[in-house]
Amino acid sequence: MSASIVADTAQCFSTHQFACLIGYGASAVCPYLALETCRQWRLSTKTVNLMRNGKMPTVTIEQAQRNFCKAVKSGLLKILSKMGICLLSSYCGAQIFEIYGLGKEIVDIAFCGSVSKIGGLTLDELARETLSFWVKAFSEDTAKRLENFGFIQYRPGGEYHGNNPEMSKLLHKAVRQKSESAYSIYQQHLANRPVNVLRDLLELKSDRRPIPVGKVEPASSIVQRFCTGGMSLGAISRETHEAIAIAMNRLNGKSNSGEGGEDPVRWSPLTDVVDGYSPTLPHLKGLQNGDTATSAIKQVASGRFGVTPTFLVNADQLEIKIAQGAKPGEGGQLPGKKVSAYIARLRNSKPGVPLISPPPHHDIYSIEDLAQLIYDLHQVNPMAKVSVKLVAEAGIGTVASGVAKGNADIIQISGHDGGTGASPVSSIKHAGGPWELGLTETHQTLIENGLRERVILRVDGGFKSGFDVLMAAAMGADEYGFGSVAMIATGCVMARICHTNNCPVGVASQREELRARFPGVPGDLVNYFLYVAEEVRGTLAQLGYEKMDDIIGRTELLRPRSIPLMKTQHIDLNYVLSSVGLPKWCSTEIREQNVHTNGPTLDEIILSDPEILEAIKHEKEVTKVVEIYNLDRAVCARIAGVIAKKYGDTGFAGQLNINFNGSAGQSFACFLSPGMNIRLVGEANDYVGKGMAGGELVVTPVENTGFSPEDATIVGNTCLYGATGGQIFVRGKAGERFAVRNSLAEAVVEGTGDHCCEYMTGGCVVVLGKVGRNVAAGMTGGLAYILDEDDTFIPKLNKEIVKIQRVNAPAGQMQLKSLIEAHVEKTGSKKGAAILSEWEAHLPLFWQLVPPSEEDAPEACAEFERVKAAGRVPVQST
Repeated sequence: MSASIVADTAQCFSTHQFACLIGYGASAVCPYLALETCRQWRLSTKTVNLMRNGKMPTVTIEQAQRNFCKAVKSGLLKILSKMGICLLSSYCGAQIFEIYGLGKEIVDIAFCGSVSKIGGLTLDELARETLSFWVKAFSEDTAKRLENFGFIQYRPGGEYHGNNPEMSKLLHKAVRQKSESAYSIYQQHLANRPVNVLRDLLELKSDRRPIPVGKVEPASSIVQRFCTGGMSLGAISRETHEAIAIAMNRLNGKSNSGEGGEDPVRWSPLTDVVDGYSPTLPHLKGLQNGDTATSAIKQVASGRFGVTPTFLVNADQLEIKIAQGAKPGEGGQLPGKKVSAYIARLRNSKPGVPLISPPPHHDIYSIEDLAQLIYDLHQVNPMAKVSVKLVAEAGIGTVASGVAKGNADIIQISGHDGGTGASPVSSIKHAGGPWELGLTETHQTLIENGLRERVILRVDGGFKSGFDVLMAAAMGADEYGFGSVAMIATGCVMARICHTNNCPVGVASQREELRARFPGVPGDLVNYFLYVAEEVRGTLAQLGYEKMDDIIGRTELLRPRSIPLMKTQHIDLNYVLSSVGLPKWCSTEIREQNVHTNGPTLDEIILSDPEILEAIKHEKEVTKVVEIYNLDRAVCARIAGVIAKKYGDTGFAGQLNINFNGSAGQSFACFLSPGMNIRLVGEANDYVGKGMAGGELVVTPVENTGFSPEDATIVGNTCLYGATGGQIFVRGKAGERFAVRNSLAEAVVEGTGDHCCEYMTGGCVVVLGKVGRNVAAGMTGGLAYILDEDDTFIPKLNKEIVKIQRVNAPAGQMQLKSLIEAHVEKTGSKKGAAILSEWEAHLPLFWQLVPPSEEDAPEACAEFERVKAAGRVPVQST
């Protein structure tokens, strides 16, 4: 183990290939052919001419090679970060890979210990494949020009793509002309496609006699099992997002908001539709009276970007995304070009500023934290089902069991075969596995643990037809998600330039002139799903089954196909075809209506008070004193949900003054609404003020405890997570990751742990004491003021994004002082009072952190001022 291994190879040029070599033990890699290719590119006549004409920056051979190495390094760091690994030495030899398509012989020799569930190529077959490359390179008729295999974008004669131009054209023709014959041609095209996904190796067989199609459950029932993928408004255009939602609502299916919130105008049914247009949604055509553009599934993802109490209470389902599907392990990435004024308003951000939703494992470190978030969402909206989105990979069954025990209602399994409307190319390759394996493991593990009846299983990833739906049903899924194909049905032409904001048909662009070209109408997607449902009905009739429930989990209906392909001869499908029994199903209707609850909670006791109900109903002021214990979790969330359902995020004119005494459990005062003034005398656990949208939150210690409040931690980790408004004053210290993803709230605290202000996009944070390391990591908006009494702050600052300066401008001084004054008034802070009493001496000790988005107004929190002027946040102290 003291020896280093250097891989000297011509077959390594992409970041994934470097990661594989290092992950299996290489201490260093010399990609000599890649470096030689850089040299030849620099010496080529075309490159030289472009540089001479000024159409390309002039670089030397050495610079070109260094740029390549820099890109590889960045890619490796990205891979490490999404795995939660800090050091390359920790990754070296770790073997955190899953193998698809290599047989036991190769795995035992070269990848011993790695997971390989389906077997595959033997050494002899691998040798033949290697030899075929050599023959192709050195045969006499070899072309001098390198082939483009179309690994990223479709190329004629290159690698087969499931979403290809011919498929898109056939589907457009079928849905736009509402032609059954055209859909049959589309269906035949899919049936004749080359093997490219695991289910293509299987077929459906039944020992029952066929039955008439008329005996099969209707298409209107089947389409209710269909969902669309979590595509955010921002990644795709407003027109596409709303057309998909309207179509799914017509079918009683479910569309998914994706991350980024939703415009409240979409939550009411459309009226006064004339000639297919509505005054409410004038940019869309093909509308009908009664249409609604709301997304039944609202995604909370990283808990910011439009996640407010009103957003949550207007959902039929709430989805927690701890996996991305198309790019598992990564967070959402919205390029600055796509952050228009409209998108920025919905996300409480600024136009043109890139928005990064980091990998969800930055937030959910354990199954207990995930269970707490499930609890929080059930608390704020007890009528909504909570789903958790997992990625198909080895071990998903264990995670799914924890999710089921955590009281989730739905588990979604996302396969690798998904699209993305915003992410870079490196995010969608070599990530995740086939949903066929993830679904099989999840279904079987839940049955073995007696948990399958507790949840609905939903699966997505490359669904295109009724065949895919029936395959997923036989493997155990109850519901089925369609992503890319739903966009294709509404006009997408698979240009694969989503991340550039230049979509030629306005499907994945925020540019108004391109959005004007959007060709889709909701009826097109309705037609597509009805065709898929009829295809399902026809196949069910052939199999001899009357309804979908009868085939869910019945792997005995699956048979391997006989396919004359060398690469598939040794694929072992026994894992997919195996069965550990069937669940004890209740009816679909009961499963649909069943929502897990939190049982009796403190919020229910508070809401049973007639004075509280009267104050909410008639917008009055009331004051109450309540004892709280650390078993009481997510307190105030149910109350906030009731207010938000009736008045929205800013409409409540009453005032609830609730004074708590004791120790609060996790998520105290989460999703707080304006008009709620909450005071806690005591201490609180993690997630205080999570997702608060307004109001006021004060936390102070019990008097005469014998310790100095400014030296004691009285609130836990991850406080003010994803807050979109309001104010919080803490007389004492907070744990780690204070104000993470805060987008609008104001806060004063007397010290924090590590990672303060992480990923902030707005608001203002004042820290009157010491902070931990890595302050302001990923902070793209808002302002922070940090008191540095002993000159130890600078080494703790993450300087990648923010700039640092003293508080010299009068407006900044006024903002800082007013917040400290409010803090002293609300909490009686001795530390704050001492600072104010010697203001001239303490002011030079404050640092002001200024992200790029605030550089145009570094003297004040421009984001707060903008929203205050719009009347969206009640201002009490500034």
